Amino acid sequence: RFVPKRMVPFSFPLSKCALWDPVPLGDVIGTHITYYRNPRLSLVEKTLRLAYRHAKQNEKKSFSCFLLGTLAADEDGEGITLTIDRFDPGREV
Repeated sequence: RFVPKRMVPFSFPLSKCALWDPVPLGDVIGTHITYYRNPRLSLVEKTLRLAYRHAKQNEKKSFSCFLLGTLAADEDGEGITLTIDRFDPGREV
């Protein structure tokens, strides 16, 4: 599903030497991870419990943290799986 309001064009940082011609060629197309693949999310229960315990112990209403994992294409090539298996509370500073 193409949602033009949410799509943000990406660009490369400026450099002194260009490795390719930066002039766009052809029609504009939108790419999204769910356009061609069926996404699946897998979350390890231990990670979820650790994040929940950290949130309950935190005195602030909102806090920052990281959920880390791996992204892999399925064997049949029709889908992708995001497996979240680590929790990092981050640092306050």
